[in-house]
Amino acid sequence: MSVLALAFAAVLLLWAAVLLAFAGPLAARWREPVLRQPVLIIESDDWGAGPLAQAEALIRLSALLQGIRDVSGRPAIMTLGVILEVPDGARIAASGGAAYHALTLADSRFATVRTAMLAGIQAGVLVPQLHGQSHYWPAAILAAAQTDSDVRSWLLSPEPASTETLPPYLQTRWVDAAHLPSHSLASEAIRQAVELEVATYQSLFGRVPRVAVATTFVWNEIVEDAWAKAGIEAIVTPGHRATNRDSTGQPGGIDATMLSGECSPDGPVYLVRDVYFEPALGHGPERLVKGLNQRVRQGRACLVETHRFNFLQSLDASLATLEIGLNSALTACPALRFMSPLELAHAMNARDPAWIETRLMPRLIAWRARLDEIPRFRRVAQLSGLVWPLAWLGRAA
Repeated sequence: MSVLALAFAAVLLLWAAVLLAFAGPLAARWREPVLRQPVLIIESDDWGAGPLAQAEALIRLSALLQGIRDVSGRPAIMTLGVILEVPDGARIAASGGAAYHALTLADSRFATVRTAMLAGIQAGVLVPQLHGQSHYWPAAILAAAQTDSDVRSWLLSPEPASTETLPPYLQTRWVDAAHLPSHSLASEAIRQAVELEVATYQSLFGRVPRVAVATTFVWNEIVEDAWAKAGIEAIVTPGHRATNRDSTGQPGGIDATMLSGECSPDGPVYLVRDVYFEPALGHGPERLVKGLNQRVRQGRACLVETHRFNFLQSLDASLATLEIGLNSALTACPALRFMSPLELAHAMNARDPAWIETRLMPRLIAWRARLDEIPRFRRVAQLSGLVWPLAWLGRAA
């Protein structure tokens, strides 16, 4: 065998070794569904019980979304991660701060907010999904209020509370973060809490929730199991599951990673939301378009994360930025389609050929575009020369 042939064989063996070393994440991205059509979903959290100014924001959001249509004529869609209660500050104050009382979204004080939400749902532009009974664990808030005057003032406020002003670690529902690092909740307490929030959601919207997104993206397998038993079919994630708050208050205890289209052991489909778009924080329309273009190259849906506070702090400016962003997305990607997370989950789970690519070359191109996100893979591919054949896949587009 010639020296050239030996060298070529050695390179092939090296490349095979690299591929074998990263076989798990490479295979996972190959199994991940590739979309035939570009998809954009605006996901917005924290709506529901809270400041009454939400009503105007929801009315204007609904009108904006109805005026923006995709290639099929469908209007733009925004999900509402719904919070079902805030503290009843007056009743808690009457107890001396010793007992928690809730002010639920069903209360007459939230009538205008409910009306605006339901009108947008009826118009097909607002899609509710379960964010939580509350944006905190009630016992943790009560405990924290004993030593933190700001939390106590927030808890006892006579006006419907804005959970955005709480310390981020206290906004976590599925752990007790009154003291850091956080402590796990009892399994039975979690199951009872899920049963309560599903029943509350059903009483308000006339149906059980089908999509759930954990507050601050901290939850665990017990929560997933309870969600599944309650009828949840899709779980929105950032691509991993954090299970606690560490000693600094940051999400920690990551025990699972996931890609869109994978299924939880309990059954629901995972969806990944990883484009962050907050106009009130200075994020411009180009951020949305950049995220969309990258997801299109990867054959993925673009799930955009935004929050209620944008439309409470600076309604006019945030609406304008969102409108420009959506129109710019349609200009950049004329074939763009709007759909709901549940529709996306169903299409992925069924491998619906109207949405899911089956041809080899488009799948290879999308797979190649996903590889750079694998930790250390890009560097190893460069050092081994594997980057050359992979680059050919990229040029094949």
